[in-house]
Amino acid sequence: MSGSDISIKTSDGAMGGYLATPASGSGPGVVVIQEIFGVNKVMRDITDELAAAGYTALCPDLFWRIEPGIQITDQTEAEWQQAFGLYQKFDVDAGMGDIQATVDTLRTHDACTGKVGAVGFCLGGLLAYLTATRTDADAAVGYYGVGIEGKLDEASNISKPLMLHIAEEDGFCNKEAQAQIKAGLDGNAHVTIHSYAGMDHAFARHGGEHYNADAAGQANQRTLDLFKASLG
Repeated sequence: MSGSDISIKTSDGAMGGYLATPASGSGPGVVVIQEIFGVNKVMRDITDELAAAGYTALCPDLFWRIEPGIQITDQTEAEWQQAFGLYQKFDVDAGMGDIQATVDTLRTHDACTGKVGAVGFCLGGLLAYLTATRTDADAAVGYYGVGIEGKLDEASNISKPLMLHIAEEDGFCNKEAQAQIKAGLDGNAHVTIHSYAGMDHAFARHGGEHYNADAAGQANQRTLDLFKASLG
């Protein structure tokens, strides 16, 4: 497995990204969609882990229009404030165009065997849901997405597998919002929802306050199972 920073062509210019390829040299593609802390060590490690599992994984720098190269942590109050500031400035529609550009980049990359999925966390969890409604990705997985309940009018556009991991005690997605998401996606054969009792937001973020190894391991295995079935 090897990783490197690359440039991704978008409709508005060049966007950075971190690419990791499997030891075999090629595999199905996966777009890794960042949290509000940028393409930091957590996101790079996830990208590397997917490459170790046989995927050609690419994490685009979705904050590039605001400030390229953001790599902060969740360990200090100042970084949290910086992250929320970036989140508030982020243009979701432009970001979705960037995700489609990343899908396109992977599909044509020498290390990608063709099909491309996506996995996102936090803000990226919402964007993973929108990847299922707005892009031609072959599968998408969202971890503890924030704001999905406000985008349920797009649910009828889902035509490929979508998996959502919901933390039942999520401080950024309350019980009412969780119920709205489940009701809004109920009956859609393409959607699978897993709820994690007792878990708070970012239970799969290594080093995070709410990290839970058992829940993270279960969610990650379910994600890999979906990608194996959908991407090959």
